[in-house]
Amino acid sequence: MRRLPLLLLLLFTISPVALAWSGLGHRLVGDLAARHVRPATAAAIGRLLAGEREPTLAGVASWADDLRHADPARFRATSRWHYVAMGDGCALELPRDCPDGDCVVAAIRSQQAILAGRAAPLDARRDALKFLVHLVADVHQPLHAGGHGDKGGNRFQVSLRTDHAPPAFLRDHYADGVLGTNLHAVWDYDVLASAGLTADAYAERLAAAPWPPVAAANPDPAAWAAESCRLVDMAGLYPAGHAMDRRYLVAHRALAELRIRQAAYRLATLLDTALAE
Repeated sequence: MRRLPLLLLLLFTISPVALAWSGLGHRLVGDLAARHVRPATAAAIGRLLAGEREPTLAGVASWADDLRHADPARFRATSRWHYVAMGDGCALELPRDCPDGDCVVAAIRSQQAILAGRAAPLDARRDALKFLVHLVADVHQPLHAGGHGDKGGNRFQVSLRTDHAPPAFLRDHYADGVLGTNLHAVWDYDVLASAGLTADAYAERLAAAPWPPVAAANPDPAAWAAESCRLVDMAGLYPAGHAMDRRYLVAHRALAELRIRQAAYRLATLLDTALAE
């Protein structure tokens, strides 16, 4: 434990800002959505993703994050598409909260329009599909729309006692069973990872739950963001102190799983609409 203050100091200075659900969370959204799209939509998805290394919604679900290394310039240009910083009361004001259309709500709308436009080039429609799989998941991570003025919990430093391995970029901040991290990263990775399941096993567990998930009918991305923003306080995502353990992860996992399932339902509905013949 003596090393913890140093770990937290290092985290303040060098850790990258977390941007999204972990790869696990994104795969779950893609997998569950693919199970519920219409057959014609599934066929259109197959045509659009032909040639991808893993031509499925789950397989391309982390593509928008992978641009960080695969295409840094494009990642920089689209990095603000992953979230929206909403104001007091969780009321979205696009001119204030989404300047130049650079937020997750506007990005979902614009990419949906590209995907639905049959005259758009194939490459543009393929990329729009890959962005949508990712961004619909992102807007359902509560801290991607939080209004606490701390970059969605990225600046809320915590020490997490955990026995599961942290993501690679945080390995240097893990010592004596304690991880120096931040609240956003806990929600991106640890809440779901603490279930100890593979992506396939987790998808099967979530797929067995009733469909559609509760309160998932609203088709408006602005409403999804407002839900996320309100959940931050309603569900008590910010702990009273800066030390947490497995009890926090277990207590909040059901909410994370519900948001994954709601994202999958809404993604499937969005794709059915955009790809309708």
